[in-house]
Amino acid sequence: MIRKIGVLTSGGDAPGMNAAIRAVVRAAISNDLEVYGIYDGYRGMYEGKIERLHRKSVSERINRGGTFLGTARLPEFKYREIREVAIENLQEYGIDALVCIGGDGTYRGALALDEMNIKCIGLPGTIDNDIPGTDYTIGFDTALTTIVDAVDKLRDTSSSHRRCSIIEVMGRNCGALAIWSGIAVGAEVVVCSETGYHEDEIVDKICEAARSKRHAIVLVAEKVTDVNKLAKIITDRTPFDARATILGHIQRGGCPTPRDRVLASIMGVKAVEELIKGNSGCCICEVNNELVAIPIEQALTMKRDQVSEKYRAFKELW
Repeated sequence: MIRKIGVLTSGGDAPGMNAAIRAVVRAAISNDLEVYGIYDGYRGMYEGKIERLHRKSVSERINRGGTFLGTARLPEFKYREIREVAIENLQEYGIDALVCIGGDGTYRGALALDEMNIKCIGLPGTIDNDIPGTDYTIGFDTALTTIVDAVDKLRDTSSSHRRCSIIEVMGRNCGALAIWSGIAVGAEVVVCSETGYHEDEIVDKICEAARSKRHAIVLVAEKVTDVNKLAKIITDRTPFDARATILGHIQRGGCPTPRDRVLASIMGVKAVEELIKGNSGCCICEVNNELVAIPIEQALTMKRDQVSEKYRAFKELW
């Protein structure tokens, strides 16, 4: 039987992480468990940055972006001797279970701790929506909303000046943000790891758009191509003057949307429920609007079909 739960956020921050922490704390206290916040992720666990949390500790947090526990990366956590020090710090506080919020790297850390007899549950916290096993990750909806809002504003000036706006978004290994936002804003072209980069095809699409519109929109996932070079190519080969905009880390910030607050909250409660049942080494996923617990090892090997499905829809809509 568990008595004390630790909660941490690791990897990149995502809107809704605070809501998830709040849910873990409130659910644990409602079940007569003590809760401890681990600051700066696995690094904080290794360095002993641990503090008991109370209901008041998470008041006024649900609407805040980022993570008040902080997050940091610790590549050395893959080494057993580093994890042994981290576990000693947990034992000093009597912590016998963890809720780890983050991406696939966070999941791997949780799995490694589970194999060393520390009960762990993972929650999917990343704006990229790139964690297999779950339809949605905490933070994705907020980031998507931020992108759509920015592109809608760029559209106004692009149309006024007869321009093509090229917008670089996050998601180097998963094109969910690029494709979903492409559908939402009516973009002419989406470029991401799933679609590949085809210069002539992009130029043809932009030229086609120029025959009936005063503007064009291209969504590009980071690291796929240089958006400034693409802007020059489009300017040289199409009727449009092209400008590139890199949204950068603005996509990670801001108040989480209601969708992310609800998702984070119910996932946090579910995580505590699974630990109370004695489950470990699993992650909480939303599948077809239902929450399920899936072994982390299984989740990390699952394929994601949502991105390809959305891209097929995008091509039909264009």
